[in-house]
Amino acid sequence: MAKQGTILVTGGAGYIGSHAVLALREAGWNVVVFDNLVTGLATLVPRDVPLIEANCGDARRLDDVFAEFDIVAVMHFAASTVVPESVANPLKYYLNNTANTARVIDRCVAAGVGTFIYSSTAAVYGEPDIAVVSEDVPPRPISPYGKGKLMGETILEDTARAHPFRYMALRYFNVAGADPAGRSGQSTPQATHLIKVACEVAAGKRARMEIFGDDYDTPDGTCIRDYIHVSDLVDAHIAALDHLLAGGAGGIVNCGYGHGHSVREVVDMVRRETEIDIEARVAPRRPGDMARLVCTSERIRKLLGWRPRYDDLGVMVRTAYAWECRQRAADGSSG
Repeated sequence: MAKQGTILVTGGAGYIGSHAVLALREAGWNVVVFDNLVTGLATLVPRDVPLIEANCGDARRLDDVFAEFDIVAVMHFAASTVVPESVANPLKYYLNNTANTARVIDRCVAAGVGTFIYSSTAAVYGEPDIAVVSEDVPPRPISPYGKGKLMGETILEDTARAHPFRYMALRYFNVAGADPAGRSGQSTPQATHLIKVACEVAAGKRARMEIFGDDYDTPDGTCIRDYIHVSDLVDAHIAALDHLLAGGAGGIVNCGYGHGHSVREVVDMVRRETEIDIEARVAPRRPGDMARLVCTSERIRKLLGWRPRYDDLGVMVRTAYAWECRQRAADGSSG
């Protein structure tokens, strides 16, 4: 059933944003995508969805969108997301992530749009002293990426105090997989996400991959992360949107399953699911990486009624690998 109003999705031509567009459409929403296409792909946006090619720092273009469309809420995905790059080039991240987030929020307030879903990150926790983190753990980000995302949360909190404005900040853990129907997947060039990289090796797009550090204080020496399927993640965004539009209180929620997998476990699963013995070499640790990061997910389950459908490492690998094979076939047919 069609919903009243339109959802503005910034970064809607990117990995997570494009999946959110599909989920919003399935939920009956009209959607407008705002993306500068630096890392996003226009081909991931459905043809009948308006695509505004612009940077989120462009106040005039944002104002034009709010004037032209009946925007009732914003889902803000647009951001740079590579942690080691943020260490090497912090100003890029503070400008593109923090400053542009402030700009989008500012134009929302000016347009009277008071519902905002924010793409945050587990990187705000830094290197917590406990094995499993809840939303109450004090954030101590160690990378400019995490620091900038935490600044975005602070801007939202202060804005909500000063204006009729409610938000939900979703702190993502490690997002993986692809749309089970094959409509979208991660297509970012030179991607750094582990499951994506490993599946690219299996699909023949890369000769090998690297395991960054095998001397961490974990059972097999490699980093442990809480992986979440992208389709479950965007379901959380839809649940957050419904919650806010129904008058629910805003806040911060973790987005993960509450259990982790090591790098070696992921590599072994890719080998098992693809039946390809991918080459994985040990390399030095990367700056900004922590040994273990796993969340508690009680708050999102209780507050938003969120129930994951794809809490299975094998499913995440299978859908990611299927997307890589589709992309390889498409590249071959167009070449």
